Amino acid sequence: MADLYLQSQGCSILLRNYRCRMGELDLVAQSPEGVLIIAEVRLRSRTDYGGGAASVTFTKQRRIVRASRHLLATRPQLARCAIRFDVLELRPGAEGYEVNWIRHAFSCTS
Repeated sequence: MADLYLQSQGCSILLRNYRCRMGELDLVAQSPEGVLIIAEVRLRSRTDYGGGAASVTFTKQRRIVRASRHLLATRPQLARCAIRFDVLELRPGAEGYEVNWIRHAFSCTS
């Protein structure tokens, strides 16, 4: 679902569910401008405790950054791209799921 949404926005999906011992990356895509998008996909049926984006804690962000570093180390052609960390928040809607694409959701600080 989230991958189809990104494709409908002009992005190319490079990887789905990339796993390494550092963690997992839900989606790795490339924007039409050439930016490498590391997207965390969150699904929440209710927002009582915040939306899906609120569940991307600092600890989760650190795991995503570490897994991204592993990806870039193993695929040097991707390391040449600018990188951005996004969150795709999925919520049940009238016709399937609604997607809230949060660009630049967090950054790599170290």
